[in-house]
Amino acid sequence: MRLYWKEVRKGMDLMVLTEDGQEFSVGGVRVTKRGVEAIAKTQGYDPGRATRGLAAVDDGRMFVEQFEPWRDFFPGEPMSVEADVVKMEAGA
Repeated sequence: MRLYWKEVRKGMDLMVLTEDGQEFSVGGVRVTKRGVEAIAKTQGYDPGRATRGLAAVDDGRMFVEQFEPWRDFFPGEPMSVEADVVKMEAGA
């Protein structure tokens, strides 16, 4: 299994690539008119896992990663975030 950041149209998603080739988003960072927003997904409701008004995308990435949201969806799977960002596909 892989854990990596992937560029999307308005920001980045933290993705898990499963053994069967499925991509699953466990968090994300978006650049909006109001600034940078970030969310670490969870299986329940936790408003503390989302924030707005960050100064930079890297701040959003650190915010998401601190929650280790992949553990909520893939417990017991040893994973660490890859250093390289997967670039957005052309035409996406």
